[in-house]
Amino acid sequence: MSLQPAPVTFEHLTHGLGIGVAAPRLSWQLPAGTAVQEAYEVEFDRGGRLLRTGRIDSPDHVLVSWPGDPLASRERATVRVRTWSTGCEPSAWSEPRAVEPGLLDAGDWSAVPVGAAWSENPDTDRRPARVRKDFTLERPVTRARLYVTAHGLYEAEINGARVGEDALSPGWTVYHERLRYYTYDVTAHLTQGANTVGAWLGDGWYRGRFGFDGGTRNIYGTDQSLIAQLEITHDDGTTTVIATDATWHAAPGPILTSGLYEGETFDARLDDPAWSTPTPGRPADWAPVAVHRRDPATLVAPQGPAVRRTQEVEPVGVTRKEDGRYLLDFGQNLVGRLRLTVDGAEGTTITLRHAEVLEQGELATRPLREAHAVDVYVLAGDGPRTWQPRFTLHGFRYAEITGWPGDDLPEGAVTALVHHTDMRRTGWFACSDPLVNRLHENVVWSMRGNFVDIPTDCPARDERLGWTGDLQVFAPTASYLYDCVGMLDSWLTDVAAEQLPDGTVPWYVPVIPGGPSWTPIHPGAAWGDVAAFTPWLLYRRFGDLDLLRRHFATGRKWVDLVERLAGPTRLWDTGVQLGDWLDPIAPPDDPGDGRTDRYLVATAYFARSARHLAWSAEALGDTDAARHYGALADAVAVAFRDAYVLPSGRMTSDSPTAYCLALAFDLLDAPDLRRRAGDRLATLVLENDARIATGFVGTPLICDALTDTGHLDVAYRLLTQTECPSWLYTVTQGATTIWERWDSLRPDGTLNPGGMTSFNHYALGAVADWLHRVVGGITATEAGYRTLSYRPRPGGGITWADTSHETPYGLAALSWRLADGVMTARITVPQGCSGTVELPGRPPLAIGPGDHTFDTALLDRSAA
Repeated sequence: MSLQPAPVTFEHLTHGLGIGVAAPRLSWQLPAGTAVQEAYEVEFDRGGRLLRTGRIDSPDHVLVSWPGDPLASRERATVRVRTWSTGCEPSAWSEPRAVEPGLLDAGDWSAVPVGAAWSENPDTDRRPARVRKDFTLERPVTRARLYVTAHGLYEAEINGARVGEDALSPGWTVYHERLRYYTYDVTAHLTQGANTVGAWLGDGWYRGRFGFDGGTRNIYGTDQSLIAQLEITHDDGTTTVIATDATWHAAPGPILTSGLYEGETFDARLDDPAWSTPTPGRPADWAPVAVHRRDPATLVAPQGPAVRRTQEVEPVGVTRKEDGRYLLDFGQNLVGRLRLTVDGAEGTTITLRHAEVLEQGELATRPLREAHAVDVYVLAGDGPRTWQPRFTLHGFRYAEITGWPGDDLPEGAVTALVHHTDMRRTGWFACSDPLVNRLHENVVWSMRGNFVDIPTDCPARDERLGWTGDLQVFAPTASYLYDCVGMLDSWLTDVAAEQLPDGTVPWYVPVIPGGPSWTPIHPGAAWGDVAAFTPWLLYRRFGDLDLLRRHFATGRKWVDLVERLAGPTRLWDTGVQLGDWLDPIAPPDDPGDGRTDRYLVATAYFARSARHLAWSAEALGDTDAARHYGALADAVAVAFRDAYVLPSGRMTSDSPTAYCLALAFDLLDAPDLRRRAGDRLATLVLENDARIATGFVGTPLICDALTDTGHLDVAYRLLTQTECPSWLYTVTQGATTIWERWDSLRPDGTLNPGGMTSFNHYALGAVADWLHRVVGGITATEAGYRTLSYRPRPGGGITWADTSHETPYGLAALSWRLADGVMTARITVPQGCSGTVELPGRPPLAIGPGDHTFDTALLDRSAA
């Protein structure tokens, strides 16, 4: 039997249930051994109607347009595909994959928000509620779907069983514009006869305390409400709809307090584990719900995966203090919560505190500021119970437990549950240097901890915001390590929603009250430029032209704003700018006071964003816009050189970041000027003993700027430096995530005294993109990795490296080894793709799909 393609996927989702589009695009990976797809055929089963497209001559198999009539809300179809390669018979059919849109139209919704009446005054009683509805089904169930969201957070149950495995749903969006709902197949939860549906509710981002200076409550509203629509199909084809309305009931639950920053307090004495099972007659403490409002046109389906528990971590060390407290070390700074299994007397109170690091042997809680991160569990005294908080997450490596019953903490009694957006891992890297491997692993863990529904800056303190500049510099790394395109597409939609009419992109999205005086109404370079940089980056990495088209207007409004601000000089030299944020020489209380002129940074970004707009317009076929923004980018580059490059070739800010921007953003037009800039950059690095002298802006660029100007050896010196400040300094200090500051923990063991000192902050880990492309050697040369470059550049004493990336077309991999002056490279090109291999001392060579091995003698034996 012939080989078959991989099962079809829909848009950027791992499954098609509840998808938010009527005509989802299809993707599939080709059978092994397929050099080029010549044609394909798609088969649909739509409610028993079998439809085939017939043979379609096309090489495309990523994000292919839906080739049939659009699906209706709730309509289920199974899809499979077969392919032809040149001169071959068709492949076997792929395994069928189901797709089923959710509720596509506002008119599909009959549910309204319902919650506890006492939450009408959340300033006096913020105790979370549970809501429920009893109902009877007269006939057997053949299919059931629960469409659900909340003002706040929810966790649904039916007949005593939890629905779904997601956490902190429905996530965080710009709620007044978009409130995400999820679709669950709950057929197996229901039975003929008596049934109950219900949900736990929490404040979350909607009305919980969130933000700066103690936080703001009720940002989006004062009600805590569930919006749920349970649609049931019976064996005779009839349907029953159970939707939230005035017939539901609410009661206080055992969660006494809950907050994303504060933590959660749970009194098990007040818990009835059977609360969501059918009950004859309404219990006395359940009261009619209050009904609230929501425009159903704002309810949207997810574009990416939900937050889920993805890993469990046991403590690697447990220390009992003299006063009976336990200090647990999980060996890894992570984001999640603790799960307890405990038995003890009624009323026993267990308190859990969390921190990323220790200070003098105790939890270092000062960096948390007002995020107290304290969970409390009060025992019911009715035997062993297992518990974890529902509506909070913490950033921590260490936990302190007070009040544990008994004389010891049994093995397995406390487990850390890692939570983040459940993205598919797509990128890996390892090499012969264990410190570099740990650095890369730290980058991965920081991404996991900060990609929690939106890309946040840090997961522990009272912030956890979607800072636009952090994501802008980290997106190249993120898009290699994980399939994050659906999540970031959703977040960029909110960037557009929060963009001001004049084109200003806020410093963080979603926008919340409070914060520094310059947020959110003042535009700032590097942060606002996410609107132009990131859609292009995602297009290049995932090949999604529709995504680029959807977000083009946001980037265009941003660049047009900066063009107006710069005026005829083409220099953006006004307004609030953060410059090269967190330059190592910046004082703890002024992280923007670095060695590089802030307006040099702003003008460089102006030029580069205009260039991104030109590239994007060209890809979209808008030749007029491509010409306009290309000319604008050229003009800004001329203005940049005139203002910031001296006749000697030095920059007015003689700093590494200044040269990085000029080189990496292609602002120097003459080869000799580029050579002198590269030489000066290398000199500055070596004069500083290869210690880091860049912040948020320069750090992602410096290794490329050195590499591209003939100073690969200096880039490796920078990478492998272990003295502070450097990437590997943090590793030698025991870091398991990327720090916000180069010296968050100082060489003398003290914490940086600055008010913002996070130990889990991915931005400075953007160097991993260079590891993947230069050390590992894999680069996309066409959108979506349709063509690739395999060009490893060894150095730094590294004798081998392995990198691989699951592209939209399949696995790309490069493994190289140095031995006895010979480099051996093993290369995998995805099916349907082509590559160019360029090894040291050899001319470029075109290669096709499949596995290849090359040996080449190194002219520079020092690399080996």
